[in-house]
Amino acid sequence: MEFRSITENVYYFQGSVNIGYVKFSDTEGMLIDAGLEEQAMKKVLKTLKSKELPITHLFITHAHADHYGGAEYLQRQQKVFTMAPKFEAAILQEPMLEPLYLFHGVNPIQEWRNKFLEGKPVKVDVILEEAGEVRVGESRFQTVDLPGHSYHQFGVIVEDILFAADAYFGVDILHKHGIPYIVDAKQTMESLEKIKKLPCSGAVPGHGSYEKNYLPTIGGNLQVHDQIENLLYSLLDKEEDGISIEQLVTRACTEKEITIRNVPSFMLFRTAVTAYLTKLIQEGRVEILVRNNQLVVASSSE
Repeated sequence: MEFRSITENVYYFQGSVNIGYVKFSDTEGMLIDAGLEEQAMKKVLKTLKSKELPITHLFITHAHADHYGGAEYLQRQQKVFTMAPKFEAAILQEPMLEPLYLFHGVNPIQEWRNKFLEGKPVKVDVILEEAGEVRVGESRFQTVDLPGHSYHQFGVIVEDILFAADAYFGVDILHKHGIPYIVDAKQTMESLEKIKKLPCSGAVPGHGSYEKNYLPTIGGNLQVHDQIENLLYSLLDKEEDGISIEQLVTRACTEKEITIRNVPSFMLFRTAVTAYLTKLIQEGRVEILVRNNQLVVASSSE
């Protein structure tokens, strides 16, 4: 994990999951997200201490365990004023909600409750109902609503630098995953279009590198989402009677040369595929129905 400077007061820890840092004053500083686990946060705290940089606030962009897993350790070590968007805050305070929704409301067995799907509970001091300016003590920053990857994900803008969370991914990360995790394809694409219009001088994704000229990366993300949507539609268009969502997940992953190695991974890909299907259903291009006691999806084209 490397601590990188963007401006005099804005930094980020670049790693498998990026963590932002903003120095508001000699006595106030804020982390943006908290990494996957305790070890990541220990490195963050050690670095900030060595550079005599304060940490008084924590903003969690969305409630996926890789972005908040280190928060509980941070809160045990020191007092830190914690903020998060609504709905995301509910999951932060009751983390079992994530494996619960991934497994369709079934009480998840222990094997499905790993650190990648469920962090430790986080105390949230302020729940943000809407995006906009946030003022806490000497801290001033903007939030922007960027749903799609998560239900109510917020980005953070400080000194014209956008911390975009997982609204977009670095190109290498995007292609590594094959089918990126999202919960709403329409909102995902709308958030990407929104980012293109923001008057920012640079951006940090949740996974990837800081870029001053981030628009080509945003375009690459939009292209990948379009390709996946088209792939799913073409697979359905070949099936006269439709196929189950599970079969579609298998065929899409095979086309993308993805090997699903465990049950939680399958459920993540199933969620993403269903998110694209939902957009196609909303557009009238795909329908979901029951045939022969089986839930199937089929092309609506005649």
